[in-house]
Amino acid sequence: MPADPSHPPSSPGQPLGDSWDGSTVNVLIVDDNEQNLELLEAYLEDLSCELRLARDGMEALEAVGAKHPDIILLDVMMPRMSGFQVCAKLKGDGATKDIPIVMVTALNEVSDVERAIECGADDFLSKPVNKLELLTRVKSLVRISKMQAELQKTLSQLRAFRDKGGA
Repeated sequence: MPADPSHPPSSPGQPLGDSWDGSTVNVLIVDDNEQNLELLEAYLEDLSCELRLARDGMEALEAVGAKHPDIILLDVMMPRMSGFQVCAKLKGDGATKDIPIVMVTALNEVSDVERAIECGADDFLSKPVNKLELLTRVKSLVRISKMQAELQKTLSQLRAFRDKGGA
């Protein structure tokens, strides 16, 4: 019996989607609320990816400095440094500007979404987070990011080939 595409597999060892290889994906979850961290972590277990946690904006920046994640799920309201500040700092740095950032927040005013976009957020999820929506957006943004990186690599190789007198 063929798999039902409307119901993705849920076992941790089974990747979702044809081109999804979660074993190579590093996700940084940033939230000051332990229950929110645990919930997002549980939701993402289905993707079989490497999960790292940070409990505030400063920890998030340290975690990104130690190892660039493939995607960041970033709470907005946190002590020491808000998600807006973290996002703006990461998007303003050439080394981290291409890391996809999904703002995850209980704030739901249009101005909050606008501020997230102005800070450079790639997407926005409202709490309580819907599991299917979260998984879909994470997979989509990681795929896009990896395709963009591959495209840049190919363009660099073509430029190098052209500069060496290639066809």
